[in-house]
Amino acid sequence: MFKFLEKNPFFFAVFVFIVIAYAGLVEILPHFADRARPVAERKPYTVLQLAGRHVYIKDSCNACHSQWIRPFKSETDRYGEFSKSGEYAYDRPFLWGSKRTGPDLMRVGNYRTTDWHENHMKDPTAVVPGSIMPAYKHMFSKNADLETAYAEAFTVKNVFNVPYDVEGMPNLGSWEDAKKAAFEEAAAIVEAMKDEEVKAAFAKGEIRQIVAIIAYLNSLK
Repeated sequence: MFKFLEKNPFFFAVFVFIVIAYAGLVEILPHFADRARPVAERKPYTVLQLAGRHVYIKDSCNACHSQWIRPFKSETDRYGEFSKSGEYAYDRPFLWGSKRTGPDLMRVGNYRTTDWHENHMKDPTAVVPGSIMPAYKHMFSKNADLETAYAEAFTVKNVFNVPYDVEGMPNLGSWEDAKKAAFEEAAAIVEAMKDEEVKAAFAKGEIRQIVAIIAYLNSLK
């Protein structure tokens, strides 16, 4: 059979197409069933976490760090349990990828702390010798954009039926409600930080970008 295919390029191409199509269906179809639904423990991002995610995307963190652990032992040993499609139910856009200049961050909330992220963002080489990651000191002086984050959460709630304001999920409510919740969430992060300027800004009613991105990274589990 294989000799026949080698001598007939058209039938060889058809054979390859059928094999790839079959393999693709076997891999893809299950994800249209239960595995494509939000996993039980997955919740929509809070407004503060969304603001941090915006910083993460704006500063192109996803260019070097993927959020997609493939089901290979070499990856699960290093990064944790492999990713499931239902874990991305509330991600817009997805931050997939397999090129990793830095480690995958899909489970970073399981093994890094607020203190670690603070020091790493301020001076990466002091935490990881030889790191090529740049310092992100501007995050310590710029405020997070909570209003844009709230607008996104409000939009996906009403357009895509993301389950905010239901039992067990983050409460969104009005802008004032969301802002209050963001400051309550930020308070625990700021308390665990050492940077006095960030603490002083928070005391004046400002949330720095570093607080928001730490909230986002801590949520990745």
